[in-house]
Amino acid sequence: MKNYNLIKDDETLDDLDLKDICVIQKKHDFRFGIDAVLLANFAKIKRNDKIIDFCSGTGIIPFVITGKNELKSIKGIEIQEEMVDMALRSVEYNNLQDKISFLCGDLKNEVMLSALEKVDVVTVNPPYKILNTGIINISNKNAIARHEICCTLEDVIKASEIVLKDRGRLYMIHRPERIADIMVLMRKYKLEPKAIRMIQPSVNKAPNLVLIEGQKNGGKFLKFENTLYVYDENGDYTEEINEIYGRENDRNE
Repeated sequence: MKNYNLIKDDETLDDLDLKDICVIQKKHDFRFGIDAVLLANFAKIKRNDKIIDFCSGTGIIPFVITGKNELKSIKGIEIQEEMVDMALRSVEYNNLQDKISFLCGDLKNEVMLSALEKVDVVTVNPPYKILNTGIINISNKNAIARHEICCTLEDVIKASEIVLKDRGRLYMIHRPERIADIMVLMRKYKLEPKAIRMIQPSVNKAPNLVLIEGQKNGGKFLKFENTLYVYDENGDYTEEINEIYGRENDRNE
């Protein structure tokens, strides 16, 4: 029986349409978007993989991966205590304590990272924006999720190298304008870029997101996958987006 007492007055309970899994989020603060769902779908998960999700927020990526795959375990790491609290309550609500756990931690803490068991897969939807312009309230939850306040792109990639097994895989979503930075940093930390997939809002619009797979100590071979389009010429979600969200039945009714 579901425990609705786990949800606070300023929160919502959102159904992922995956094995009856729901996640708790704030009504008006940072909420997950399509980028997290696309990353969770892009990650190639094997049954016995052990997985860590960095910059986990309220845990959307671990919950979507769990809903789409048979897996051994997945741990989310997030620096903001309030978000970790929501994620842990979502675990309890869904009775997934045997599959999903969350840790409040700083990715710059190499002692903490080195103490963790090595994993097969890292997923990360990091802050996209470089902290070098404008006035930002660094204590604001939305700002921390969007700007490199608590961790930089290099922090994320370095942390991935620390926790991954040899030949382990990193899956990241980011902005296309950061591709050069990502490639340079991945090679710096021996995470060889293996696959890139561009995401475009529509055929006539430039890419606004990019999915990247890297492999620790992998061979030098990079594949560009087919572009993923979010909307078709009529402004509706494409078939692939509907499939990712599990809407095939709704579309055919």
